[in-house]
Amino acid sequence: MASKPPNIQFLEAPCFGPIVRYGPNRYSFDDATASKAIYGHGTAFAKSDWYFAWGVPGQWNLFEERDIAKHAQYRRQFQSAYSMSALVEYEPYVDECADLFSQRLEELSRSSSGGDGGGGLPVNMGHWLQCYAFDVIGCITYSKRLGFLDQGRDVGGLITALEHSLVYSTLAGVYSYLYPYLFKLSGLLATATRNEGIGGVGYVVNFTREMIAEHQAAPKALDDDEDGDDNAKVNTSGKARDFLSKFLTRHTQDPNTFTTYHIFQGCGSNMVAGSDTTSISLSATLYYLLKNPACLQKLREEVTKVEHEQEQEQQESEKEITTTTTTATTTRHITLKQSQEEMPYLQAVIKEGLRLHPATGLPLERIVPPGGATICGRFFPEGSTVGVNTWVEHRNTRIFGTDADEFRPERWLTEDSEKLAFMNRHWMPFGLGSRTCLGRHISHLEISKLIPRLVRDFDFELAGDLANKDVSWSTENYWFVKPKDFMVRVISRKSS
Repeated sequence: MASKPPNIQFLEAPCFGPIVRYGPNRYSFDDATASKAIYGHGTAFAKSDWYFAWGVPGQWNLFEERDIAKHAQYRRQFQSAYSMSALVEYEPYVDECADLFSQRLEELSRSSSGGDGGGGLPVNMGHWLQCYAFDVIGCITYSKRLGFLDQGRDVGGLITALEHSLVYSTLAGVYSYLYPYLFKLSGLLATATRNEGIGGVGYVVNFTREMIAEHQAAPKALDDDEDGDDNAKVNTSGKARDFLSKFLTRHTQDPNTFTTYHIFQGCGSNMVAGSDTTSISLSATLYYLLKNPACLQKLREEVTKVEHEQEQEQQESEKEITTTTTTATTTRHITLKQSQEEMPYLQAVIKEGLRLHPATGLPLERIVPPGGATICGRFFPEGSTVGVNTWVEHRNTRIFGTDADEFRPERWLTEDSEKLAFMNRHWMPFGLGSRTCLGRHISHLEISKLIPRLVRDFDFELAGDLANKDVSWSTENYWFVKPKDFMVRVISRKSS
């Protein structure tokens, strides 16, 4: 089953061809050659003015910055903290939140079910997955949960504020020339409601201030990993290191280059961007598994097989079997290494889920550089706004096959290496080129560890209209394509 928003169906209509003009001097492409021409490394297509509304006038941020050279400079200052080699330091934080999330799901499975875990009242799984994502990114950033999983509610109104901010920035970006005035107006309104800046950013700012004070009161000894990327130094102490600790160390070493503003920018970006994208991706992956039970069963068998083999290895290597080898199902952690090296079907499921439902649902707009550019055989003069919508790219039948609208993880397990490489070049849920999402590895860490744990420990039943196999979920697209009312019943498998 595939869920396709009406606007994507419209843009994919065969009568429109590979190029659609969707506004004055604005063009969207549905062609396999367009993404490389626009986003490929070495190209000089800067972001459009639409992104101006995603920042504060006069202050830079990585997402909004349109100057290519400045963006590269800013990105280098942060990238080591997001590298693949840094993930091992963040894994304990994910485990901590996954443990608490499992406890909450166990409780939800007993609600109005006689307390036997046989399935309770329908719950909005999208909300709970966002609670999980918020607390994980809070732990990774500050070594402290914000309390979403503890309380099960929108702490500080942050989820609601971010939703309002998405609507505001998406629409204000269309009229970017008015944004400085709109921002001043929104600032006055925010002051009147005792918030700082737009929406719930003030909550994140105040929380960051508190965490900085705590970290400075009990500083952590850290190695400098400034020059690292994937070759960054790996923490061998066995202790988790959060982003804030790394940022404070950088600031202490070079306060003029890595300023206090850098600290707030890095932490704030994590909180604002790191929760929605991951929760949407988790929701999409779980949703498509529930709509395709054969795929769910195949994944569950893979997870069971890997854990069984691990238990056998432990038993063979230990002279005495201790209680640590028979830990309760809901507390066994699946490592990132396991998920990447021993669970190929899991990785295929994740890639397919993010292919059919990437988090962003608008064209990734860029400006044609001086001299113009030829895209899809057509010349576009400098200053034209061009872009590819990830939803359109991911359903291009010339790239992903005639069944591009179907959820089929097996497409990523093909032995045709050329076909696989071709699909990978056009898989862009985190963007492409130099503007690829800096936090993509963090998101992948969260998804790769949680999804196998969910299918191992719980059954989920789609509730309401979603229980009908012909009914797809509804979504709302304001840059992020967020599912609405992803209602499920949770059933514990602990006793099965």
